[in-house]
Amino acid sequence: MIVDALILAGGRSSRLGHSDKQKLQIGGETLLRRAVEAVQASGVRHVLIVGDEGMDDVPSVREQPAFAGPVAAIAAGLRALPSDADALLVLACDMPDMAAALPALIDGFARDGVIAVDRERRQQLMIVVRNVALAAAIEQLPTVVDASMRRLLGNLDLVEVVVPEGSTDDIDTWDDAARFGATRTTDRSSP
Repeated sequence: MIVDALILAGGRSSRLGHSDKQKLQIGGETLLRRAVEAVQASGVRHVLIVGDEGMDDVPSVREQPAFAGPVAAIAAGLRALPSDADALLVLACDMPDMAAALPALIDGFARDGVIAVDRERRQQLMIVVRNVALAAAIEQLPTVVDASMRRLLGNLDLVEVVVPEGSTDDIDTWDDAARFGATRTTDRSSP
């Protein structure tokens, strides 16, 4: 099975005072770099960042208009990737321990796709979905701008895959950042 990946890294980070969330560091490594390395280690073919900045040899695209939400970001990323993949791994860049979840998620692939479940909660921004099914679900929406993930996913037949506890915990606030030991990047040029 050919799997490509989208890393969503273009939100406003409003609960973090509009800081560049993807540039927060844990152990000297940015959240974006951690996400890219976790995804690459999972065996995907292509990785694409949806946000303002690419990284090394990982390109980026931006949804239009910017900040139009994760559904618009997914639609932009899907259009930018080759159409011959079987499935697309979609995840937000702000889950520092995502690497622990990816093997179970990819190995559990079935039907239209899978969604991670951590502590009995579905993580809408950690999914693997058949490209054809995802494209069809996007087409069913009246618009992708500010569309809800719940509505997009409601058009898909997803299997819930239980992932290691805490592997989908994300950083949305400064309290979350402190819990993970995440700090601001001192060099603004490094993603």
